[in-house]
Amino acid sequence: MCDGGGQAAARISAPRPAEGAAVDPVRLEPVDEMVLTMLVDNSFDALLADSGSARRVRLEHLPTVPAAQYEEGRTSPGLIAEHGFSALVTVRRGTTSHTVLFDTGLSPDGLATNAERLGIDAGAIEAVVLSHGHLDHSGGFGGLARLRRGGSLPLAVHPLVWSHRRFALPGRPAWELPTLSRSALEAEGFAVVERRQPSLLLDGAVLITGEVDRTTEFERGLPFHEARRDGEWEPDPLVLDEQALVVLVRGRGLVVLTGCGHAGAVNIARHALRLTGTDRLHAMLGGFHLTGPAFEPIIEPTVAAFADLAPDVLVPAHCTGWKAQHRFAAVLPDAFVPNAVGTSFTFGAAPPAA
Repeated sequence: MCDGGGQAAARISAPRPAEGAAVDPVRLEPVDEMVLTMLVDNSFDALLADSGSARRVRLEHLPTVPAAQYEEGRTSPGLIAEHGFSALVTVRRGTTSHTVLFDTGLSPDGLATNAERLGIDAGAIEAVVLSHGHLDHSGGFGGLARLRRGGSLPLAVHPLVWSHRRFALPGRPAWELPTLSRSALEAEGFAVVERRQPSLLLDGAVLITGEVDRTTEFERGLPFHEARRDGEWEPDPLVLDEQALVVLVRGRGLVVLTGCGHAGAVNIARHALRLTGTDRLHAMLGGFHLTGPAFEPIIEPTVAAFADLAPDVLVPAHCTGWKAQHRFAAVLPDAFVPNAVGTSFTFGAAPPAA
């Protein structure tokens, strides 16, 4: 379905399980509440209305900045939208709350600027999880370090986030992507923790999937994407460092947060359900990577698969693309919620049975 990269890429992207021993199921502690705030995404819309679990931020609720062209000398700039993704996740069990940051956006300042304008206390962040090493998810570490003003912060990554990568499209010069530096991150106070397998954070209430099983026939990864190994560029369609964040909301089911979804949005959802032994997908949010000619052919099977999964809330954001978003909205109108920077989603436990 994803044309490009030649026979080697086709062999690599064939469906297969992730390597290593399966952890099945993982005991994920249920939470009473999960609040997810979108700090970086591709759009900001100050006119969107609240909808179900989504609460929007409006211009009049954000701080003003100096602007000499106005009589008052100030204006309301809103929030920064960019081609990137970052979300702040707070989970509560009883009276105990924990906060983790998932991805950091594209630019050095986008995440930090939005966090400041939203009044978010960066000192409350207890860990950072990186979905994968691409620049639109790893670009904001500098601003985050500035907000924190010192101190160590755990950073959970897959070992392949340090890979040298490029896009090599036919007829175009190859574009080599920026490569994360472990030593630079550690110098800024991030304590790197590498794992390929699933792992639990914050009193067992947050799951990082690790490598995702590739089981669907249609989700074949990222065409024309290459990694340098032993001095040679090789096809790297699978982007094996792609991992998701999962929370179990008591009585509701799983909430799954994705970065770009290079592992395949359906693969990720099914993998999370299998890992936890849970049969209910309550919500799925983040990038599904269904935009562009290479991915448009898999929009329909992806939408059909999510119709079968029947989540209560579906927020296809970032790199999902408008064509896929329109199809999700048409097929799953009760679940679909458009995203925007600054939106907070609250997922609460189901009321106890009478």
